[in-house]
Amino acid sequence: MGAQRTVIKTQVGIVGGGPAGLMLSHLLSKSGIENIVVEKRDHETIRTTHRAGILEHGSVRMLTETGVSDRVLTDGYRHDGIDLRFGGVSHRIDFQDLVGESVWLYPQNEVFTDLAAARERDGGDVRYGVSDTSVTDLTTDTPKILFTDAEGTEFEIHCDLLVGSDGSAGICKRSIPKDARTDNFIEYPFAWFGILTEAAPSAPELIYANSDRGFALISQRNEHVQRMYFQSDPNEDPEAWSEERIWDELQARVEGPDGFELKRGPIFEKTVLKFRSYVCEPLRYGNLFLAGDAGHTVPPTGAKGLNLALADVQVLFEAIDSFYATKSPELLEGYSDKALKRVWRAQNFSYWMTSMLHTREDASPFERKRALGELSGVVASRHGSAYLAEAYTGWPNS
Repeated sequence: MGAQRTVIKTQVGIVGGGPAGLMLSHLLSKSGIENIVVEKRDHETIRTTHRAGILEHGSVRMLTETGVSDRVLTDGYRHDGIDLRFGGVSHRIDFQDLVGESVWLYPQNEVFTDLAAARERDGGDVRYGVSDTSVTDLTTDTPKILFTDAEGTEFEIHCDLLVGSDGSAGICKRSIPKDARTDNFIEYPFAWFGILTEAAPSAPELIYANSDRGFALISQRNEHVQRMYFQSDPNEDPEAWSEERIWDELQARVEGPDGFELKRGPIFEKTVLKFRSYVCEPLRYGNLFLAGDAGHTVPPTGAKGLNLALADVQVLFEAIDSFYATKSPELLEGYSDKALKRVWRAQNFSYWMTSMLHTREDASPFERKRALGELSGVVASRHGSAYLAEAYTGWPNS
């Protein structure tokens, strides 16, 4: 079987053509480093998979200043704060006032669209719709990617370095022997029931609501389509919920003396999003390097997933670029430790936001009131609000 494969040689082989893999490919190509990306999904499937996206200021700069696209600035929505709503009262966390930064509402599939267009524009080698992908020889000087392309031709990529950016369910992480990695994770006893609705925005910025009935997030997508979530059982059946029931539940979770009312409209998508916190340590095995969800996942409450992936890519690109420019492996050897510092910082923030805003079904009155006391402390203290604002808008790479 192996003798029948067409062998391709490149410097960096990348498994996974989502935002992390395509951004790394873009940066490497700009620096003259050859690379090939393979992705099991087809382009259209990724482009049309709707996922929320809050981009930190650093992620926005990465997209615009490296020449990917400035569409995030023209089509995205700049948000200078969020509302924390509890006890039926909203408290604005003003990012600009507290830390002088903002975030951008820009869906993840639009980030993919920009990156895919940039790779096509620049002649990047990205192969969508591949199958039977595997990686081998990870601890040698020539790690390999085996796959079958969309036309049924079998290939074998020989590379110097191999990057796994193939998501939490990908093959790369699982190719690291169990005795060579530590899987750190916790499961959450709740999920998010999410909807997409044809409606006008209910608020100019995101609302994170803590209520006796559980958490709710009132988000936006554009002027005509909105995304909203409420805390639910992980095994909830979306089809068991009528539109009226969904809207009534969402409204009950943001009800307050200010009379705030959600703007309702037809619901055209219902999903239940399960999540957990996970970190693979280390993010390197031989000449395999993990980036993005392949190496770690966070609950969506802190809006860190895509931003962490792009931060990984920045650190990894600098290490690879240094390796080829100086022949020194120093930065490559330090990649995992450096990336994990930010990952664990983001895990802490995401866990904190999730725990503070959600209500477990078995929570005691003490636990419920403690969480409300924590929220009150955050909004009453400029220092507490500034911590949230700094973490939410993004830390510099360091």
